[in-house]
Amino acid sequence: MVPMDKLRQITERFEFLEASMASGTGDIAALGKEYSDLRPVVEQIAEYQQLLRDIAEAEDMLADPEMKALAEEELPQLRARLPEVEQALRIALLPRDAADARPAIIEIRPGTGGEEAALFAGDLLRMYQRYAERMGWKFEILELNQSELGGVREVVANVRGEGVFARLKYESGVHRVQRVPETESGGRIHTSAATVAVLPEAQEVDIDIPASDLRIDTMRASGAGGQHVNTTDSAVRITHLPTGIVVTSSEKSQHRNREIAMEVLRARLYDAERQRQHAERADARKSQVGSGDRSERIRTYNFPQGRMTDHRINLTLYKLDQVMAGDLNEVIDALIADDQATMLAEMGA
Repeated sequence: MVPMDKLRQITERFEFLEASMASGTGDIAALGKEYSDLRPVVEQIAEYQQLLRDIAEAEDMLADPEMKALAEEELPQLRARLPEVEQALRIALLPRDAADARPAIIEIRPGTGGEEAALFAGDLLRMYQRYAERMGWKFEILELNQSELGGVREVVANVRGEGVFARLKYESGVHRVQRVPETESGGRIHTSAATVAVLPEAQEVDIDIPASDLRIDTMRASGAGGQHVNTTDSAVRITHLPTGIVVTSSEKSQHRNREIAMEVLRARLYDAERQRQHAERADARKSQVGSGDRSERIRTYNFPQGRMTDHRINLTLYKLDQVMAGDLNEVIDALIADDQATMLAEMGA
């Protein structure tokens, strides 16, 4: 059973927020955010409570000879729905990651495998671009360093839209590919890898970075194969002295480069703090979907067999072409469901 006291408190809070917004009192933006977050929870509570009322009414009808037949027909259907509605409510009541609603910064880099790894990193970039397009999100490349064969040495992108980080956070980790490389003439299958880091976008209010903690250098930008090289010192490199984190941006505008570099730096520092807090809270938890461990091998893309396997949940899909075309919802939905089941188990729900 779901604790009724908790449900009542949530409903009362929702009604208070609604009244406060209607009267124009308080911080409307903050109230609106909390109201929006609570709304789906309250709707789930209402559905659960209505179902309990319907069951109680049907049980009362059993004592009425004229209504007994109808009640006997309805009760099994109502009771059969109860476990499903209770489970949906438990999931709605799970604590939310405060960063779930934020935009995300995606960083993709080749791992082991040389040029083939760089080509695979480029494939992952296109996969996420297509997924963002399917979801109606805005995908903006902030920094792109390509190899001579068109692969990706490093790419940093910003993704904006509804529920971006909530879904993309499960992509952090090592992605492994098994296929015959374009650079291989002998037809042998090679294994290479690329790393993906998904960071919640941070605002200036989240991370205070004193100017004294930064060293900002300007330099001449460089491009693959001598192309797209700026002839002015517009590229910007920012070093965060306390942590040693270095961020570069080499667009044509030096002012825009500073903005991009600071945006990525804030995201990295914010993510580092989130990871630290998560580690403190979860010392006893040995593994977690979406933990963001950059060294964890999370997925294998086997091209000869048309197979994608997510190792965290032992999910295998024989639809690799669709996955690479941005059809990621099936695997991400499965990862979310597994994460929710783990949290429910830990809470004893």
